[in-house]
Amino acid sequence: APAQAQIVHAGQACVVKEDNISERVYTIREGDTLMLQCLVTGHPRPQVRWTKTAGSASDKFQETSVFNETLRIERIARTQGGRYYCKAENGVGVPAIKSIRVDVQYLDEPVLTVHQTVSDVRGNFYQEKTVFLRCTVNSNPPARFIWKRGSDTLSHSQDNGVDIYEPLYTQGETKVLKLKNLRPQDYASYTCQVSVRNVCGIPDKAITFRLTNTTAPPALKLSVNETLVVNPGENVTVQCLLTGGDPLPQLQWSHGPGPLPLGAVAQSGTLSIPSVQARDSGYYNCTATNNVGNPAKKTVNLLVRSMKNATFQITPDVIKESENIQLGQDLKLSCHVDAVPQEKVIYQWFKNGKPARMSKRLLVTRNDPELPAVTSSLELIDLHFSDYGTYLCVASFPGAPVPDLSVEVNISSETVPPTISVPKGKAVLTVREGSPAELQCEVRGKPRPPVLWSRVDKEAALLPSGLPLEETPDGKLRLEHVSRDMSGTYRCQTARYNGFNVRPREAQVQLNVQFPPEVEPSSQDVRQALGRPVLLRCSLLRGSPQRIASAVWRFKGQLLPPPPAVPVAAEAPDHSELRLDAVTRDSSGSYECSISNDVGSATCVFQVSGEPYSPEFYFDTPNPTRSHKLSKNYSYVLQWTQREPDAVDPLLNYRLSVRQLNQHNAMVKAIPVRRVEKGQLLEYILTDLRVPHSYEVRLTPYTTFGAGDMASRIIHYTEPDNTCHFEDEKICGYTQDLTDNFDWTRQNALTQNPKRSPNTGPPTDISGTPEGYYMFIETSRPRELGDRARLVSPLYNASAKFYCVSFFYHMYGKHIGSLNLLVRSRNKGALDTHAWSLSGNKGNVWQQAHVPINPSGPFQIIFEGVRGSGYLGDIAIDDVTLKKGECPRKQMDPNKGARWDGPGELDLWGSCVGRHLSVAE
Repeated sequence: APAQAQIVHAGQACVVKEDNISERVYTIREGDTLMLQCLVTGHPRPQVRWTKTAGSASDKFQETSVFNETLRIERIARTQGGRYYCKAENGVGVPAIKSIRVDVQYLDEPVLTVHQTVSDVRGNFYQEKTVFLRCTVNSNPPARFIWKRGSDTLSHSQDNGVDIYEPLYTQGETKVLKLKNLRPQDYASYTCQVSVRNVCGIPDKAITFRLTNTTAPPALKLSVNETLVVNPGENVTVQCLLTGGDPLPQLQWSHGPGPLPLGAVAQSGTLSIPSVQARDSGYYNCTATNNVGNPAKKTVNLLVRSMKNATFQITPDVIKESENIQLGQDLKLSCHVDAVPQEKVIYQWFKNGKPARMSKRLLVTRNDPELPAVTSSLELIDLHFSDYGTYLCVASFPGAPVPDLSVEVNISSETVPPTISVPKGKAVLTVREGSPAELQCEVRGKPRPPVLWSRVDKEAALLPSGLPLEETPDGKLRLEHVSRDMSGTYRCQTARYNGFNVRPREAQVQLNVQFPPEVEPSSQDVRQALGRPVLLRCSLLRGSPQRIASAVWRFKGQLLPPPPAVPVAAEAPDHSELRLDAVTRDSSGSYECSISNDVGSATCVFQVSGEPYSPEFYFDTPNPTRSHKLSKNYSYVLQWTQREPDAVDPLLNYRLSVRQLNQHNAMVKAIPVRRVEKGQLLEYILTDLRVPHSYEVRLTPYTTFGAGDMASRIIHYTEPDNTCHFEDEKICGYTQDLTDNFDWTRQNALTQNPKRSPNTGPPTDISGTPEGYYMFIETSRPRELGDRARLVSPLYNASAKFYCVSFFYHMYGKHIGSLNLLVRSRNKGALDTHAWSLSGNKGNVWQQAHVPINPSGPFQIIFEGVRGSGYLGDIAIDDVTLKKGECPRKQMDPNKGARWDGPGELDLWGSCVGRHLSVAE
């Protein structure tokens, strides 16, 4: 049977509803627990996968998926709202996909800001002052706003001096209160109250601002200039001073990019940075806010003096497009350092240890447009032999404790541009995966520039270091632990700095990474009937080199003779085969094929046998649990199919093992079968199972070959139909109401308090057995008159117009209060309505009630026990049933019921069992 799915909810949903386009919407409060369950049918048992779209209008799924029938999200956040999909598939037909939209409800704290304008009216005769109070909040659903002056609610109709409107193009929900032409009575406290109308129990929130005639936006000034240049190691202090603002503004320092430096202290507007370093350079922002007007902001650009990376360039005559140094042509030497502040760097040139002197043929320039900013160039016009020598460029910060940086350039007839090549035999490098590799290029020339490495054959590919380009001073690129994805072509090229500023020279190196073979199948289960042949094949998927150097077969660890060789003329094989003429008990076992490509080897493992496959349990049996509360036993209809029965010899029987959980002993039984066909549904009824215990069931098929694969599952006792006997500790999903005065208690005759109050409460449950459980309220101290205990059912999705709630109640004692049945509708919030009520002593008997209800949407039923005037007022309920349709026309008389004189039982249908039993009706 193909997979089918249905999404049901649990957890803390506010409401589940169908909206106007017939999609299911699950509403939940932010911070609560989301629980969605995907109920599936289909055989074999479908696998369930939960996914989520990024938003209601997006088709993109999140990367992570949950493979479980129940999706549970603790403390759900607003960003986790959206459409959730349950996909169930079992390989039969198309997968089943169901979805539900989760709507997360929230209400943030509102933010209130004040803005004011002053405009001239009638030619400066007087000024009109207008104040805008702007209230913004993020919420779902959209919030409702209420403005108050003091305790009085404001509106257009009641005060002509105010205007309330919603501005355009705002983020979140916003309402503006406009005070026109400010009047004396307008100086007051204003409250913005926001509400989502108690949806999901979210309370209203409010914020208050006091408007006075001194209310003003913040204003700032700094104790230093906006650009502050300091030396490394100095202690830096910057003060941010308030010059205005009411209410008193809050001051905050920030740094961009990144946080404040380690050790920096920002307190009361003062920023202190001890022993400042070059890495602390950047923009520091002081911001003052008081929610009036716009925040005031002042910025300090902190520059810590530093220099690094001194480089030089030799540029031959550009006009003549020369790449060599030639007498009679122009030559330019350039020098650059990366400095802070860059424009304050001073360069000095020396020739052969003496300061270079400017002349008609020797020019020193700064800020060459063809080079990086603040670069010094020494240009030699019409190069003479006397210009040969050693040139030194020194960069410094005069008067600052920052060490000078220098770079030396030697100009002579031996100064030649670079060449680059790959050493002989190094153009192709072959290494094994996981080992180190060294790619090498040789640079000749004087001076020898650095070598830059990059990848060639992959677009925008990065080097193993994660960089697109990597500099090596010696021309060697060293790689540690190479992997197969590092295979490819690498480019080495000369840098245009610390050498000639000419077209880069380049060469290429091919890196081949060898790795062991990958084979399929890595593991395979081969089943075959006795006497039939089997062909085993092990295939080479990938490897480097991509060839089979050798293939060795073993059986149970013992070497087998090699299979027939492939003819020489044929192509190199990509697989190895082994043929078994007939499967026998002796030839069954583990076969291994080890394939090698001279780098390493990989193994295919085949488990060959005549064992039958495991059975596949059928989980969609309708009402598999059959119980009778009188006997305290239940039976279970166990159903299954046999996986691939025709692959092996015919099945003879199954070995069934049934063990109660937490017990050691198991009941074992053989189940004989005849011809079993694929897809045939087999059945066995397990009897004498004890309520409410769970059991582990193991099922093993047998053929003439022997035992096959065992399948196991856990079976649980479930209340039949929609009846709750309260035998399970989970009490059928009922929960205690958190807003009542006390709780209902689950007990039976064996767990009763021996000192309990006499003359009230039932001696046993409706079955009359001491093991049977029921729910009751204990009305002894400290309970008081009118205290209420509420037991709330799970949430039911209404699929019928009428329902009938049937239950047994026990109300015995002279102080009995009331038992009420309420229906909680979850259409729009939670609305409780009374459906049934009974008060007073009704005798020491269990009696049954049938209550008709007609919910209009998702609903819960609530049993409410109310404490009477004294402690003899215990009330109990049992055997609660919810059925679709109308209730039976004949109602049981509340004043009549079953009474026990001694040991005996009464079943749900009124039939009598045992001795000493009298029936009132």
